[in-house]
Amino acid sequence: MKVLVVGAGGREHALVWKFAGERVVSEVVCVPGNAGIARLARVFPHIAATDIDALIALTARESIDLTVVGPEQPLEAGIVDRFTSAGLTIFGPSQAAARLECSKVFAKAFMARHGVPTARYRVCEDAATAHAVVDRGELGLPVVVKADGLAAGKGVVVAADASSAHDAIRETMEERRFGSAGASVVLEECLTGPEVSFFALCDGRRAIPLGTAQDHKRVFDNDEGPNTGGMGAFAPSPLVDGALERRIMREIVDPVITGMRSEGHEYRGFLYAGLMLTCNGPKVIEFNVRFGDPEAQVVLPGVSADLSPLLADAARGQLSADTIALRDEKHVGVVLASSGYPGSVTTGKPIAGLDRASALADVTVFHAGTAQRGDAVVTAGGRVLTVVGRARSFDDAIAKAYEGVGSLEFDGMQYRKDIGRKALTPLNSASSS
Repeated sequence: MKVLVVGAGGREHALVWKFAGERVVSEVVCVPGNAGIARLARVFPHIAATDIDALIALTARESIDLTVVGPEQPLEAGIVDRFTSAGLTIFGPSQAAARLECSKVFAKAFMARHGVPTARYRVCEDAATAHAVVDRGELGLPVVVKADGLAAGKGVVVAADASSAHDAIRETMEERRFGSAGASVVLEECLTGPEVSFFALCDGRRAIPLGTAQDHKRVFDNDEGPNTGGMGAFAPSPLVDGALERRIMREIVDPVITGMRSEGHEYRGFLYAGLMLTCNGPKVIEFNVRFGDPEAQVVLPGVSADLSPLLADAARGQLSADTIALRDEKHVGVVLASSGYPGSVTTGKPIAGLDRASALADVTVFHAGTAQRGDAVVTAGGRVLTVVGRARSFDDAIAKAYEGVGSLEFDGMQYRKDIGRKALTPLNSASSS
């Protein structure tokens, strides 16, 4: 099987790494790829992940058997619909189904229609309405302010007080900090409890669990500072046992698959449910319609089965497996980011120690924002690398990950020092969103 992966980040590197090690895969191609991906696959850096015409032409020219879409932007642009119309096998949800992530307004209304547990909310299509909802205290405080559209994981503010909520509304709706994504906002009650990322593999009619993880969204230690796309993750979550997994499938994942099908949009692809484990059970914070990043970097190394045949079956609506074999291992991933992230960053900084870190036992380095400049690998984004340690215990996996981090260096490198600590005291890992 010849596989094309669409995307250029750490998630895509993890997918390429997984496929490249599978016996049924003859070659992996990636568009546009990055410096790390180029060591495992042929890359086409001059084709954008959203250039659907060029991707279709490449797929035909290269005789690709399966295309796997990593990021959400091509899904929002309708890449799956275009590929399917051209008779090409592609794994990911249709443009209509991708609204579960691409529109917070759609997602909340969908959950309400199909009885999926989530926070109380109000949709506000203008700033005056949003400010009034806060002033009346309709959803209490803290209150969550979410831009409707895609904002690279940064369009969510948990406002501790009314003043912070008004600031978030102004930045999102009036100043358009996130562009057109902030034309509407969703205001939500603030749920409390530990957060868990739950992943399922879906073929439009049924779904099977793929694993769990816990992400670290805040930029600084102890969950302080602004939200980011993710500063690290660990897997599996010690909070999710067999009984809770079955409840999540029964109350959340299965209703999504059934609901999407009933509305004429079979959901095929990865379904990522960001959950808050409240005192009243799991509730959805958000859905993503692709694998999470950096969660993919800690979940995929734990999948012992060949994944590509399962994705091909799901893409065709013919998933026959009931379970996915997972390794009895713990994985901890630490993101190394450029100085200034999640704000503006300076790129082009040479990265030292890549070969040294990759040679360490039980350490894998996934590239996110990197590029090749002559003989050097340089930074090319906010999140640069994810260093993953694996072991039989979380203590040892954390130690392995930070051993790898200690081997790497670039100017302005920043990272959290507490990734994985919540796994050691899971009952104390509560947060709010």
